[in-house]
Amino acid sequence: MSDDILLRAERWLKHDPDPSTRAELAGILSRATDGSGEDQAAARRELVDRFAGALEFGTAGIRGLIGAGESFMNRAVVLRTTCGLARYLLEAGEDATRRGVVIGFDGRRMSPEFAEDTACVLAAAGIPSHVSPLPCPTPVAAYAVTRLNAAAGVMVTASHNPPAYNGYKVYWGNGAQIIPPHDTGIAAAIAAAPEADAVPRMPLEEARSKGLVKEFASDVERSYLDALQKLSVRKDGDRSIKIVYTPLHGVGNRLVRAALAEAGFGNVMSVPEQAEPDGAFPTVAFPNPEEKGALDLAYALARREGAELVIANDPDVDRLAAAVRDPAGAYVQLTGNQIGVLLGHYLLTEGGGGDRIALASIVSSPMLGVIAKSLGVRYEETLTGFKWIANRAMDLERSTGARFVFGFEEALGYTVGPLVRDKDGIGAALLFCELAAVRRAAGLSLLDELEVLARRYGLFVSGQRNVTLPGALGLSKIAEIMTRLRAALPVRVGSLEVEAVSDLLAKTRTVKGEPPMPLELPASNVLSFELEGGSRIIARPSGTEPKIKFYFDVREPMTQGEPVVQARARAEARMAELSTAFSALAGID
Repeated sequence: MSDDILLRAERWLKHDPDPSTRAELAGILSRATDGSGEDQAAARRELVDRFAGALEFGTAGIRGLIGAGESFMNRAVVLRTTCGLARYLLEAGEDATRRGVVIGFDGRRMSPEFAEDTACVLAAAGIPSHVSPLPCPTPVAAYAVTRLNAAAGVMVTASHNPPAYNGYKVYWGNGAQIIPPHDTGIAAAIAAAPEADAVPRMPLEEARSKGLVKEFASDVERSYLDALQKLSVRKDGDRSIKIVYTPLHGVGNRLVRAALAEAGFGNVMSVPEQAEPDGAFPTVAFPNPEEKGALDLAYALARREGAELVIANDPDVDRLAAAVRDPAGAYVQLTGNQIGVLLGHYLLTEGGGGDRIALASIVSSPMLGVIAKSLGVRYEETLTGFKWIANRAMDLERSTGARFVFGFEEALGYTVGPLVRDKDGIGAALLFCELAAVRRAAGLSLLDELEVLARRYGLFVSGQRNVTLPGALGLSKIAEIMTRLRAALPVRVGSLEVEAVSDLLAKTRTVKGEPPMPLELPASNVLSFELEGGSRIIARPSGTEPKIKFYFDVREPMTQGEPVVQARARAEARMAELSTAFSALAGID
């Protein structure tokens, strides 16, 4: 442990206004300086972790472990972050002192305290806050920004991270998560903020008495629920379908149940052990519906009740997971790509005509693009992260006059129209159940629907390989892999020819035999290889972890009458071939 870390820790201790984290850090410092043996070594390692640099403020705000220190989430970090946000808003000319800032928070540990600190710092800067009176879903906070014409929004959440984490997500006045230049501008303002104990704060009761802290009006929630019902494509279908729902100890139960009930779904059962907010997430190892075991209690209830659908949100309700009962009575969990394709096809074929827009992230299944093209719908792909989908949707609506219908990313994120300019697990749940009810009335399950789509557009199978390369040598190796692929672009991967290559860093797309053409996407270290027959490979270094990710999408045509299992086996064999061949091209064992 360096002397610099010790000095930074002592300085932090001096200026931390929170007695709880001060005591925590004082104990670690005492063990690190006066302790002995393994206990002292452990305390010093802990200091290195807690003072590894300030939490980076990016396009999703900040997120980290709860605890003392500059690299963790705590009240001192929230105070300085909000001070930077307030200064940036005042300098940006967004009329923040009139429009205010929306503040939402989830059910995690410290979320109410972080929300209160945010409001008190904004109040001291003369910026009013519209604060959620209760823990609220992320999509409701995002909706409130535009509903209340706020200058910005803050959502205190760590989404589906483990219980020891919390975070602070920032929205701009358009209701979407911030993108450049706002992210870098706010980050610079945070870096220039004073020490936490010098950040001006107005006492909460004083701020309330001056009208600088107000709760969401109840009509915001009511307006959101009413608007959700207008997303409905069809009012028919068999809405007696049995549905099991779990919010995974998050904040979704009340509003998801209300939205479904108002749409006529009267057979919805919540998993009782997981129905109420609990930041400890006691019944799951990891509060992410994609994780193995997360839906075990939901499946058990579904089996007891004979439910046809299981739906789940992550704790802040911006993602949706779903499972469908198969003919043998087992529950098949759908991937984010499958849910995205089902919802996208439904909305594009039955949700009205005219000029329309559909969007997906670059690493999501290309199947939605094939569907959109067949229907004459404008389709584009964006960088990973829903902020890009939301902002691109607004840009295209303004520039083309077309109507944004649907956007999704494979990590269980979906939005229906422009109602919420972020992932909306409530709206997605409502439309997913509606689609299931409509198909049920026709004697079909959603597994049947997926087969119908595969026969019409081709069977798409997606896979991913993550290669972890830790340390400085690992980062060098990752850079070497991307350089190698760019220096000698493959013309073939396995048995498939490469038909086009998109280099998002160079911002070019090169079709075989033609000169490079410019790409409109923001620069990013990503390579995309489009293969014959509609298959695709993407290489993308992680922005947050020491790993490189390879995404494989295989499109396999189906012959008339061919069993799906046979086509799937062929697609999976193709994927294994592509994975082996591409790993060799990248120089990875």
